[in-house]
Amino acid sequence: MNLKKYLVRALHRLQKGPGYTYKELLVWYCDNTNTHGPKRIIKEGPKKKLIWFFLTLLFASLVFWQWGILINTYLSYNVTSSLSIGFKTMKFPAVTICNANPFKYSEVKPLLKELDRLIEAALERILQPTPGNSTENVSLPLDLELWNQIPLVLIDEHDKDNPIILDIFDTNQTAVDNETATDSRANKKYKLAVKLCSHQGSENCTYRNFSSAAQAVTEWYILQSTSILSKVPLHERIRMGYQAEDMILACLYGAEPCNYKNFTQIYHPDHGNCYIFNWGMDEEALNSSNPGAEFGLKLILDISQQDYIPYLSSAAGARLMLHQQKSFPFLKDQGIYAMAGTETSIGVLVDELERMGYPYSDCTVNGSDVPVKNLYSQYNTSYSIQACLRSCFQNHMVEICGCGHYMFPLPEGVNYCNNEDNPGWAYCYSSLRASIKQRQICIDSCKETCNDTQYKMTISMADWPSEASEDWIFHILSYERDMSTNVTLDRNGIIKLNIYFQEYNYRTISESAATTIVWLLSSLGGQFGFWMGGSVLCLIEFGEIIIDSLWITIINVIGWCKGLKQRRARARYPDAPPTVSELVEAHTNLGFQPEPGRAPALPPEPGTPPPNYDSLRVQPPDPLGPDSDTE
Repeated sequence: MNLKKYLVRALHRLQKGPGYTYKELLVWYCDNTNTHGPKRIIKEGPKKKLIWFFLTLLFASLVFWQWGILINTYLSYNVTSSLSIGFKTMKFPAVTICNANPFKYSEVKPLLKELDRLIEAALERILQPTPGNSTENVSLPLDLELWNQIPLVLIDEHDKDNPIILDIFDTNQTAVDNETATDSRANKKYKLAVKLCSHQGSENCTYRNFSSAAQAVTEWYILQSTSILSKVPLHERIRMGYQAEDMILACLYGAEPCNYKNFTQIYHPDHGNCYIFNWGMDEEALNSSNPGAEFGLKLILDISQQDYIPYLSSAAGARLMLHQQKSFPFLKDQGIYAMAGTETSIGVLVDELERMGYPYSDCTVNGSDVPVKNLYSQYNTSYSIQACLRSCFQNHMVEICGCGHYMFPLPEGVNYCNNEDNPGWAYCYSSLRASIKQRQICIDSCKETCNDTQYKMTISMADWPSEASEDWIFHILSYERDMSTNVTLDRNGIIKLNIYFQEYNYRTISESAATTIVWLLSSLGGQFGFWMGGSVLCLIEFGEIIIDSLWITIINVIGWCKGLKQRRARARYPDAPPTVSELVEAHTNLGFQPEPGRAPALPPEPGTPPPNYDSLRVQPPDPLGPDSDTE
């Protein structure tokens, strides 16, 4: 069926209803619609017609305004949070324990010997700035090359407009400078700062100021030791750390005994060797049979505080964290300390978080839709936002600084930063860590997990062991560890832990959509019915009139195109076209023309009679027949 016939039939259908023009269509709609208002416009007098037109236009505008608000509210995808409390047998959390000190000083001392001598000499000069009062051993020269890579400097801010920067090991420093430093210390106008340069000898430097010299020394020592330890192979770092059999003296889970073999060892850059109980990597996660301290995990740890690195770890104790199975422990962010010489009891409550996914929130189920490569996947652990943020920072570190930081996993084919191979790494790392832009990029790239379990802890402590029982307890523990009758343990190195569920009630915080499609439809219908007295059928009528308007528009467009074509034809042939009789006459005359190659007929000679054409005429038959008589 061609378009013209189809439109003609559509036109006939329109003839039965609205009509051919927009005016007829509008009048027909107002007279037949079930919506209140339009009927009164065409049936009332002139004054009332104007009033009803204004009221109908006003309330229609209110309907569309309310519809816009409702649709915008629905498309904002707001959520509501609900809290429910349940009761069930729960999996015991994974427990990670580490020593606050990452390495045994006796093992790592050969690597840090020059670094320790430098900081000891620097502290002597800081605390005893007057010349001649220093007691440092001048017989052994200091490794100033190591010092100059990341030096400590003294900033005299007595004149804030022109601060004086003093190098602690500057041998060319004059007595006037020393006097100035002494006076500034006396007036407490100085600050100890770490000098970081893009490369050694460069003027492109920055100074990290600290309000206390203790903070500055610790930060300087961490940067220098990071450079040294980054060149040590992983197996050597594990060997220099605290071993499970030396650290875990006793273990009891519920009524079942356990030992260090029930823990999984991982290497953590901040804390060295860490040990995880009930991680769920190789075996099924353990369930807790009952709440209460008698059914939890009991541990006795030896942190060997006497073997701590003096300038690296200023806190003594055990670092521990409760987390989900198969998740990486980020103890620096979420861990807690257990103090030596105490019994620490940790009661656990469980909160389960259930977030709605896209489009209600930008959470992820397993991290597969996150654009940041998870560097912690080498541990076969699940996705977490902490892993994403650290992976993002390490990727930026590799991209900008050309090497990776020692505290984070490395991408493939990249080495850790150190002073020899990357002289300006500390400057680059400090600038990157202070950059708000880089942090915001990582925050925007990473996503929260849609489902998460959080462990809320109630912590209480008491001295352990008591003075009355410490003698026999230390004797037994020393014998079990060293097979020695002498006491090799003391209160400064012993920690007792009790970790248990307080109750089996768990809280589930779940999100649900604040607005649904049912809410949207009912709200739209309510506003339409309230202001216009309409329903869904009225909307269908309105849709019908729009379709009819489109048909009339199409027919008008086709008619306009046809008229345009005719006007163009007239412009091309300005004279009137020949009639049919003229065309027939021209064709007949053309038939009597002589044939090509034939001689034309000669005119008759004078006196010759014209030919008789009557004999050639065909006589019509006699209607009465040949035998009929004539009257």
